[in-house]
Parts: sequence; C-alpha cells; structure tokens
Amino acid sequence: MPSAKILEGKQAIVSGLTEKIKAAKSGVVVNYQGITVEADTALRTDLRKAGVEYKVYKNSITGRACEAAGYGDIKAYLTGMTAIALSEGDEVAPAKIMKEYADKIQSFEIKGGFIDGAVVDANAVIALADVPAKPVLVGKMLGTMMSPVSKLAICLQQIIDKQSEGGAPEAEAAPAAE
Repeated sequence: MPSAKILEGKQAIVSGLTEKIKAAKSGVVVNYQGITVEADTALRTDLRKAGVEYKVYKNSITGRACEAAGYGDIKAYLTGMTAIALSEGDEVAPAKIMKEYADKIQSFEIKGGFIDGAVVDANAVIALADVPAKPVLVGKMLGTMMSPVSKLAICLQQIIDKQSEGGAPEAEAAPAAE
C-alpha cells in the first residue's frame, strides 16, 4: 500500500494533467516505442515550436486524468508505451506532427486522441492531420468565392475590347453648333 505522501503526489499529477486536458483543444495518444533519442529530440522540438505539450505519463495516471476530464473512452488506447500530446491553440498541430513522425518511424504509432470534446480513433487523427493548414483553406475559399466575379470581369473586358476593335460603331460625336 503506497504511503499518503506518494498518493498525494500522484493525485497532484493527475489533477494537473486533468486541467491540461480540459484546457486543450485536441490531444493525440501515441505509442512511442522504438523511437531513437535523436528522433525523440527532434519530435519534441517540433512540438514545442507548434505550442504542443508532449509528455510520457504512466497509463494509469493518463487514464484517470482523461476520465476526470470527460474523455474516459480514451482508456482503450492506453496500453504499452504511450505518450500524450496536447494543444491549447491549434487543434490540428499535434495530429500533423505525430503523423509526420509515424510516417518516418515504423514503430511509432498513433493510437487515438480527442478533439471537439469527442474521443477519436487513429484513423480520425490521421484524417485530421491530412487537412490543409488554415491559410491554405482560407485561400481556397476566397478563390472559390472570387471565381464567378473574376469570370464576369473577364467576360465584360472581352466585350469592351471587341467593341473598341471595330466590332461595334463607336459613339458619334455630338454635332457642333453653327
């Protein structure tokens, strides 16, 4: 039986992790087994640059914290050597970075995660990672919205060009008063 001091320490860790999970917009659980020190250092650097917190906790602590935060279903993914990546800012950043490393390293595996208050499986995390960045999506949307206007402007310009080439009589000048 653990001592009261050890239990208090673990409860503090669970409480802190619970608050982080509640504040996060998204999170990804991965199996980090087999990753080299160099790859792990590069992964942590990329995650830090994106504002994503990545940490290894005992599965029991992560499970208790996820349950307290309302993501109890995530316990199904907490087997083996797992780590969790949490993002308070960008919902897509953890998924993108983790997918990038999962593609590079065979043993590094995305297990699942959460986004928008729902627990999702690995396929949903990978699909989220494949979504283009926000500026690209905004650009595509604006391009789609501007397309009809641009086509109308081109059509009108062609009519004006055709008229000025002699396709239609030019406006006659008003007769001079004598």
